[in-house]
Amino acid sequence: MGKIIEKIALDRKHEIVLKIDYDNQHELTTENLQKADVAIEFSTPATVLANIDHCFNAGVPIVVGTTGWHEQLTEIKQRYEESNNAFITGTNFSVGVNIFFHINKVLAKMMNQHPYYDVQVEEIHHTQKLDSPSGTAITIAEGIIENLDQKSNGLIF
Repeated sequence: MGKIIEKIALDRKHEIVLKIDYDNQHELTTENLQKADVAIEFSTPATVLANIDHCFNAGVPIVVGTTGWHEQLTEIKQRYEESNNAFITGTNFSVGVNIFFHINKVLAKMMNQHPYYDVQVEEIHHTQKLDSPSGTAITIAEGIIENLDQKSNGLIF
């Protein structure tokens, strides 16, 4: 995902002042981060929290697209509110998927009229996927759970 964002940013004439990967993690410093207007974070569940910390410490706004760490989201929200940092996260930034998230909630409400049917989410993706279930699948499931009254049948996930 990061490579796609990099390509789009360069195509739109944006300057990328810092790009971190496995080979140059020593360059992730406050001084280097402060050269950026915003950090766009698409890494791994194992590194995302440290990357968020680096951006908070540098006072750099951060957009996080990495998933698989959201059980710590409440703690992160508290920290960014206390530090007055700008922070945006999403399980999927695709316009089409976000429209689907909304439709999913509407459909879950509609299923309340059909208690004899079970609702389930099944996810299939490539073998290199780092988080399973994906953040997208979790958001879909949460949309169903929030809008489905018939919890007794359960949500198969």
